[in-house]
Amino acid sequence: MIDFSRPIVLLAALALTALCFFAYRALNGRRATNVLAYTNIDFFVRATQPRSWPQIALVGAFTLAAALLWGALAGPHLTAALPAKDAIVIVCIDTSGSMSSTDVQPTRWDAARNATRAFIERLPSGTKVGVITFSSNANLIQAPTADRDAARAALDRVPAAGGATAIGDALTLASQELPASGHRAVVLMTDGVNNRGEDPLQAANALAARHVPIYTVGIGTNDSGMLIPGTAEPAQLDEDALRAIAQAAGGAYARVSDAEGLKTALAHLGSSTTFERRRIDASLPFALGGGVLLLATILTSLAAGRFP
Repeated sequence: MIDFSRPIVLLAALALTALCFFAYRALNGRRATNVLAYTNIDFFVRATQPRSWPQIALVGAFTLAAALLWGALAGPHLTAALPAKDAIVIVCIDTSGSMSSTDVQPTRWDAARNATRAFIERLPSGTKVGVITFSSNANLIQAPTADRDAARAALDRVPAAGGATAIGDALTLASQELPASGHRAVVLMTDGVNNRGEDPLQAANALAARHVPIYTVGIGTNDSGMLIPGTAEPAQLDEDALRAIAQAAGGAYARVSDAEGLKTALAHLGSSTTFERRRIDASLPFALGGGVLLLATILTSLAAGRFP
């Protein structure tokens, strides 16, 4: 998207460029008329007339160069998605007992850890990432860091699956690790129903009050027939709760049922959580582009022995 801080200058430039173009066309037509008026050697005129398409190309290039140069004076600005300079993302990984279920190969736990590794690899340089794991309680595995080696090494310290599911505790711990301002986000990966610790929705509301979005990812399926190892409890998703958590904090919910889908979902979240739309001054690129094109047009015209 492009906009201009001085649109009146742009309108005047377009009008002047169009006027110059039509003036050139009129002058060129008069020149051709004069040639025909003072000679009867029609064959000579046709043979020496330049081909139309090179002339049209030169005039078009000259017109575009002028438009770019005038456009630079109009204060052009582009709105683009760029890596946030102060981005911090905390990934909360569920390590409860149900994460050892094998409906996501090789296990939900392995898939979550591998997807997080790929997520970290794709983050823009300078983005800080932290890792929290949670089962019966929440633990900080890695404080937010821009050191990719440290973040990757932290994934080797993710504990094996086992225990209850304390989603609210993980969100509260993430809030404590985030600064008071900046481009911040929490990614929550879980396959279970909260059954321990703080109320996840209250924790989500607390993050929302700080303008921190939560992106929730539900891992697994509700109809897999899997049981939480060591119990008779089915390994199910509480999708309504995960949607509510994401909605409360202005994030989004995604459900994945295989390892590749989990990687894809996290890759998408990487761009959502670490990029921001910024307004960029494009005056210099416009001026450089117009100047280079104008110089190329003039040199080409001189080489051809004809200025447009």
